[in-house]
Amino acid sequence: MTGGRVGKSASTARYAGSGFRLRVQRRRTAVTLAEAVSRTVIVVALFSVTATAIQLVSVADEIAIGRQAQAEVRTQTPELGDAAVQAHVARVGRRLAAHARGARYPYSFSVANYREINAFALPGGPVWVNRGALEAARNEAQLAGILAHEIAHVSQRHAAEQLSNAMVTTLGLNFLGALLGNSGGATAASIAARYVASGAFLKFSRDNEREADRVGAGIMERAGWDPHGMIELMQTMREQERRDPSSVEQFFSNHPSPQDRVALLTRLVPRTRIGTRDSAAFQSIRARLKKLPPAKTMAR
Repeated sequence: MTGGRVGKSASTARYAGSGFRLRVQRRRTAVTLAEAVSRTVIVVALFSVTATAIQLVSVADEIAIGRQAQAEVRTQTPELGDAAVQAHVARVGRRLAAHARGARYPYSFSVANYREINAFALPGGPVWVNRGALEAARNEAQLAGILAHEIAHVSQRHAAEQLSNAMVTTLGLNFLGALLGNSGGATAASIAARYVASGAFLKFSRDNEREADRVGAGIMERAGWDPHGMIELMQTMREQERRDPSSVEQFFSNHPSPQDRVALLTRLVPRTRIGTRDSAAFQSIRARLKKLPPAKTMAR
């Protein structure tokens, strides 16, 4: 009998042990499924966030990324050495930036010594304009139109929107965790800065470009320049395309066509001309540019 009891106990133990292992396995399966569901929810939520254009990048992160990207761009871009030209562009830019709405960014303005007509904005405030764009502008309102458009990209946080998309689709969720969790945030910002400076980043959507024109025209008007200057610049670009297509090729690769932009701006800008159109200071700058050695050609 003793042996039978022992046998029964052993049998019970085996069944109990088997049941215990089964329960543990089921529990582990449940945890694994819960983790999988949780991760799926996070990914879906992130895609939903970017789809609705809610930025995952704070203004502070955007400024930090832009500061590092600016350092990268400076190592790759020949900057115009004429102090008078640089100072005038910066004066016009600062006056425009003072009338931009939204977060207060540390705007800065630099002139690249390139012959092509182009301009771009980095996250958090740095704005670059090519010497070719300055030479194409026939009056100060046209220069203001170039800078106001780029300032609008910054003030509307188009860079933050694009970085948010890149976190999910290109840079990955590990990057997102590093940046948002402040664990390795400096490294994440450095990675983002190199991504921005590489040029892969500098193509905003057509909706972004239209908004930058609309908001930029408002900035010009509030700052005291005639917003018709932006329309005139687009018309100048169309003329330039006929005379020297290579000089506007880069611009057309990352901006909508001037014809579309003229149509939009014509509907937005009042017919009555208001604000400053030109200044003696700007014409003096144009004269200085003509005396400088030829600008470089951008690498293709």
